Amino acid sequence: MAQYHFHVTQIKRSAGQSAIASAAYRAGERLYSEYYGEWSDYTRKGGVLHSEILLPENAPASYADRQTLWNTVEQKEKHKKAQLAYSFDIALQNELTEEENIALARRFVQECLVSRGMICDLAVHRPDPKEGQEPNPHFHVMATMRPLNPDGSWGEKQRREYVLDENGERIPDGKGGYVFNAVHTTDWHTPETLEAWREAWCRMVNKAFERKGIETRIDHRSYAEQGVEQIPTVHEGPMVRAMEEQGIHTDKGGLNRWIRQTNRMIAVLKANITKLLNWIRAAKEKLTEKPPQTLQQMLADYYQERSAGAWSKKAKVGNVKQFADALLYLSEHDIETLDDLEARLDHIASQAGSLKDQMSASAQRVSDLDEMVRLGETLLRTKPIVDEMNAIHWKGRREKFQAAHEAELRAFQAARRTLKERYGISGAKGITIQEWKKEKAQLTRGREKLYEQYQPLDEEMSRLLAVRHCAEIVMKGEQERARHEPHEKTW
Repeated sequence: MAQYHFHVTQIKRSAGQSAIASAAYRAGERLYSEYYGEWSDYTRKGGVLHSEILLPENAPASYADRQTLWNTVEQKEKHKKAQLAYSFDIALQNELTEEENIALARRFVQECLVSRGMICDLAVHRPDPKEGQEPNPHFHVMATMRPLNPDGSWGEKQRREYVLDENGERIPDGKGGYVFNAVHTTDWHTPETLEAWREAWCRMVNKAFERKGIETRIDHRSYAEQGVEQIPTVHEGPMVRAMEEQGIHTDKGGLNRWIRQTNRMIAVLKANITKLLNWIRAAKEKLTEKPPQTLQQMLADYYQERSAGAWSKKAKVGNVKQFADALLYLSEHDIETLDDLEARLDHIASQAGSLKDQMSASAQRVSDLDEMVRLGETLLRTKPIVDEMNAIHWKGRREKFQAAHEAELRAFQAARRTLKERYGISGAKGITIQEWKKEKAQLTRGREKLYEQYQPLDEEMSRLLAVRHCAEIVMKGEQERARHEPHEKTW
């Protein structure tokens, strides 16, 4: 089955990452970091099919050497929290050969990234699949974030744009400088560029499928943008996936199983609604020549003919029961004509859509609560370290303390920032972990109740499909008889 995965992140020192170590891992090589004074050895890593560095025309030829390139980047980016490279992780296709996948990856990197001035380190992976699982071919790209000048030297990521007053003069910032805005020198970071990359990749893959006569396609858009009535699953991460593969059930794994089960039910319900609506439209066209029978009349004709041909009393009794059940359903919902039936389908579709929205909101809230608990626990765990640092007034001792607790301080800042920006929670006072866990437990218990609300809709669809079956047979019989009746003579 064709797969779409296109993920872009940044490799940065603030997350404890090294460009050299990242490049060594992706290429399966042994590289030396001059910045950290250490080797990163991944020569025993399997599954690396291909690796190479692609250079724009104005890049120095020496950057074709992986160790030289990324050591140069590490030296150029001097800040301890510097962003070092973009990191792309993109799924390849099992429908294509290894050679086709590698060629596709190279084409994407060359046309979409290198052509914009990026130096790109490409690595194509195909790890051995575990028993019973599909292969997972994919490729990684590490791309430089700093543009190159025409002479091949490194350019600036940002430039200063000074704010001017009404006289066109720079505005002092009160600190000996001037107020300015930092303006990016490229558009590589923008959402529009990322969207263009995603779309370009899908276009390349789908053209490759088309050339091979493969009907399947991939789509970079979200389910909502595609108009697909599905609830998106939550990201599990390698640790959760590993536990699930070992048979250890996790909260995220359980949530995703519920989402997939719900999506399958939504898909069946939607397919049946579409099937019935298409039949109704076709039936209306056939019945335009004369006043159509009511659905009750069609059911009566169907079961009368069915009972006339029945061999046993049991079969005839069964037909009567089915007929009575179908009439009761139509009567309960005031359905007499095809228009009434269409209106009822619209009502069912509306109910299903509302229920799907509730399920989607529940799944998203559970995912958010998981993240809020994780971030809240991180902030509360690291806050005493921050408080201790803030109590140190001597600069030297403070810097030494910061160096010793850099990871904890960074985790605190990241948790506090995410809680505020994503969830509107400021400070430790807004963290109510036990309440969040209680809400999550309530939502988790409510999953099955939401799922059960689909059951009546599914049962009603079965009854409607039975009505359609009966009406369709009656209509076909009438059309067959009309073809064989002698035409009225005209004088």
